[in-house]
Parts: sequence; C-alpha cells; structure tokens
Amino acid sequence: MRLLVTGAAGFIGSNFCRYWLAAHPDDDVTALDALTYAGNRANLGDLEQSGRLRFVEGDIGELEAIEKLLSEEGIETVVNFAAESHNSLAILEPARFFRTNVLGTQALCEAARRAGVGRLHHISTCEVYGDLALDSDESFNEESPYRPRTPYNASKAGADHVVRSYFETFELPVTITNCCNNYGPYQFPEKVLPLFITRAVKDESLPVYASSDNRREWVHVDDHCRAIEAVLERGRAGETYNVGTGREASVSEIADAVLARTGRPQSLKTVVADRPGHDRRYLLDSGKIRRELGWEPQVGFEEGLDETVAWYLANEQWWRPLEGRSPVLEGCWERSGERP
Repeated sequence: MRLLVTGAAGFIGSNFCRYWLAAHPDDDVTALDALTYAGNRANLGDLEQSGRLRFVEGDIGELEAIEKLLSEEGIETVVNFAAESHNSLAILEPARFFRTNVLGTQALCEAARRAGVGRLHHISTCEVYGDLALDSDESFNEESPYRPRTPYNASKAGADHVVRSYFETFELPVTITNCCNNYGPYQFPEKVLPLFITRAVKDESLPVYASSDNRREWVHVDDHCRAIEAVLERGRAGETYNVGTGREASVSEIADAVLARTGRPQSLKTVVADRPGHDRRYLLDSGKIRRELGWEPQVGFEEGLDETVAWYLANEQWWRPLEGRSPVLEGCWERSGERP
C-alpha cells in the first residue's frame, strides 16, 4: 500500500508512521507536515535517514499541491492527522483552527477526490460531542449529537461534517475515528502529561486547573495506532468508529501520578484559573470498533504511564529544545512571553 500521512511530524502522526512501517514493512509511506510550532521533523529523523519514509513539507489546505502529490506518488490511502489541536491556543486564535481544521480538511478531501484515492481516513476527537456531568452514567456513541463547546471542538466537528459530505455527495471512500485523550512518547510538551513530566524534572510548578476533578478518558498512542489499522483493514467506508478505553483520570490524578514517578513533592501542584469553556468530562462508548473490528486496547494505563514518564526522563535531548515554543501561557490566557 502507498500511504500519505498528514500531520506526520506531530505526536500521533509520527507514532503512527513508526507503527505502520514496523507492522507493514513493504508499504510506502509519504509524510506531510506544515511544521508549525508543534510539528517536529526530528520525530521522523531516523525513518527518513533509513530511506523508509519520504518527508514533504506542505499544508493540507494547498489544494493543487496536494492533488499533485497524491497523483505523483500514486497514493492509495490518506490518513489525516493534520490539525491545530491546542484548546488554549484556540481561545486566542480561533481563526487559525477553522482555517486548518475545516477549510484544510475540505481541500484535502477535494484533492483526494480528484486524484481517485481509495480511502481517506480522518482522525477526530471525542470533544466534538460536548461534555458530560462528572456524575453522569452516560457515554458518547457514534450516533450522539455533536455539541462542541470551544473553537477547537467546533473546528473538529466541522471537519467531520466535511468528510462525511464528501462520502455522501461524491462517494469518496472515507472513515472517521473519534478518539479519547492520547498519551505516549513524542508528545509536544504543551499537553498536560508531558507538561507535568518536564516541569517536575525541573522542580517547577505543575499548573492544575481550578476544576481539578474534571476527567478525561485516556488511551496509549500505540493502541490508537492499532485502532486506525483495524479501521483501514476492516472498517466500512462511510462509517465512524469511537476509540476509547473506559479508563478515566482527572488532571489532579495525572499530576499525582507524575509526582510519584519522578519523586517530586505534592507542593509542586499549583492551582491556575480554568480556561473558558473548559469541558468537564468525556467518555466514549467504543463498543462498535470492538464488536465489528475486534480492536481492544493492549496497554494498561499504569503500565503506559510508567513507560511514558521513563521515556521523557531518558529523552531530555528531545524535549529540551522544544521549551518555549508553545504560544500559550497557561492560566492567564496570554501569549507565551507576555504577562498580564
């Protein structure tokens, strides 16, 4: 198979490239990334150097260039990770999220349609469904209504609608996965788990939102990659599949877990103001992908946390150069480098 992976220099995209080439050594992978602040070509460096992966710098919104790339490379399958994904930045710059996540996805779908791509798989998020009360016994399934509450959530919801419209109107063979929170190696240190790990290593405060009981469902990035593989191999065109584990943890519990694993004191936990529109809780019903495609998570949460913390402790040379690149200063809703 000849694959194009968009957003390939980011966290999940780079892990997917590694997973796919290990599991499918005879396939050809082209990696596309616009290399925004969170894109790190070094995530793919060893794969490039070995000749197992071709890297192309580019934006999914550049219709003509993407159509040309798909045609020239003979791409059969597109896996779309490309997105602006930081909720806090979306509060400061909502327009860039709608530009990339909605208009960019539309351009990618159109390029795939023109080039006759055999499958376009789009990566989405649990956040399009809105949030749940902390004491709710509900979960979101694939038929749940979309109720996004933030600009990021809304931009991803818009992208999902674009992808479905290309299936219904143009019969572009598409699939979508809505996934819960990912964790693992190579995650840019603006996200909560690597942020906590890297700050704990430096004996700096861990910024915990005032609503510290808000919970997220967590999946190891390798299990997410296995879910995408299952959808590409056995999923039905036009279908959406939720990817979740049922394992929830609050931001306070994540902070405690990091402090315990790094041997740092509880006094490093520091309460900061909630961001506007902060969702309380997400929980996915992943029964469909389990029943129909036989996917099950393989990495337990405690095991995955152990491995993830150990990876960041052993790879300071990877994350140290990324410090200061996040454009958001958490807790005061200003740009990084500015103070209220």
